[in-house]
Amino acid sequence: SQGDENAVIAHDLRVSVRSVQRWRKAWSQDGPKALASKGPASLPLLSDELFAVLEQELAKGPVAHGWPDQT
Repeated sequence: SQGDENAVIAHDLRVSVRSVQRWRKAWSQDGPKALASKGPASLPLLSDELFAVLEQELAKGPVAHGWPDQT
């Protein structure tokens, strides 16, 4: 059944069954163009300034932030 197929597809793509159902409905109504990416679902939550700070902190590595090693 289609429900079983949806579950297999969802598992293989690591998405929800609901997403697969939504994609199938969009495909049946509007064809391949309905599945084209519309970009990220939301805008980044960090401002450019905060993102720059985050990058600097990440560049220091794990040890600088209290972790025992670089992993």
